[in-house]
Amino acid sequence: MQEQADIDGRHGLGWPVPEGSHPDTDPKFSTGLGWAAERGNPQDEVSCPQEAGLADAVVQGPAPDAHVSPETPAALTESETAAPDNPGVTVSRETPASPVRTAGELADRTGGFGDDSTPMARAVQHQLMVREGRRFGEPLPRPARPRVLVVANQKGGVGKTTTTVNLAVALAQHGLRVLVIDLDPQGNASTALSVDHQRGTPSSYDVLVDGTPVEQVVRQHADIPGLQVVPATIDLAGAEIELVSVVARESRLRRAIAAYPPATEQGADRLDYVLVDCPPSLGLLTLNALVAGEEMLIPIQAEYYALEGLGQLVETVEMVRTHLNQELRISTILITMYDSRTKLAAGVAQEVREHFHDTVLRTTIPRSVRVSEAPSYGQSVMTYDPGSPGALSYLEAARELALRADGATGAGADRQNGADA
Repeated sequence: MQEQADIDGRHGLGWPVPEGSHPDTDPKFSTGLGWAAERGNPQDEVSCPQEAGLADAVVQGPAPDAHVSPETPAALTESETAAPDNPGVTVSRETPASPVRTAGELADRTGGFGDDSTPMARAVQHQLMVREGRRFGEPLPRPARPRVLVVANQKGGVGKTTTTVNLAVALAQHGLRVLVIDLDPQGNASTALSVDHQRGTPSSYDVLVDGTPVEQVVRQHADIPGLQVVPATIDLAGAEIELVSVVARESRLRRAIAAYPPATEQGADRLDYVLVDCPPSLGLLTLNALVAGEEMLIPIQAEYYALEGLGQLVETVEMVRTHLNQELRISTILITMYDSRTKLAAGVAQEVREHFHDTVLRTTIPRSVRVSEAPSYGQSVMTYDPGSPGALSYLEAARELALRADGATGAGADRQNGADA
């Protein structure tokens, strides 16, 4: 009896072994968790449900020593047969219907899934296509005429240069022709776009101070067709002093852009966007940009100090509009460095949207290490890590900016105008 108890505890996880049989010598019983099997004839084996995928057989019925209720039917149905050499075990030949769809069933489904299946599916599809270098959706529409956007905010560290560079690259990647004018003496936009801006390099300083034509200082981006850059050098730091005695000093950049043929002429080679990156101040350089532009794009960091400086910036814009450039308007506000984990960021975003309404883009730019790493490699985050959250956010912001353009041509503009109506 002790030997039989050892066998029962050692084999089959408690399944009783008939008296006189030994699981190590009797081929009718395996040690595989107590499932009965005829090793001599593989065709007569009763497969394990885990291995057969619930497709071949399911072993049902009570154990040999279990009590059988008198209500148990004497005859088996057509879908049930008795197991070989064990009349007390019933084998079902039908697979029970599962309430959960398996991966195989979904794979066999014809027609696939639509793009509107779930928001997560659309986001994953978008990210995979961006990582593979493919365009997502329809190409962005070209505006009816070149749009000159001034990216300005007198507060530093809000993402002006980062926004300028990444929006420009995103627009150019969609086949649009973009010109970036760097007016910041630090030359960070030139660094991010991998354009030489050492002292003595023809730059925006020569355009403002010496009146050099834009076509003599503009540089074509090495890797992105359709993206042109006017670099900035440290010489711009003294440009404000040198321009004090110049007649109409605040409109030097406007006249330079107007004399650049791609920015004014129509045709396939004309510019679609001119983005001017301004320094973090309201000096003469920023004033030149405000007079030259028709639209103003304001990046706002999701913090309280950004709100405090926004009021001063709006007053400056009103003064420029009244005295120097009546066409200037604040067309776009982009919330940057947004941290969804904090109530402060959500509160700042809500207050900005309540005051400026539809001027604020629906897309917000999250805090991302990849966005900060990209300039150290002479790249924008759009080319450094196109699948990162920062790159995808700037891509969506560029798309939203292009679709809300006044007079934009193409199906995207028509769809956007219909949504606004």
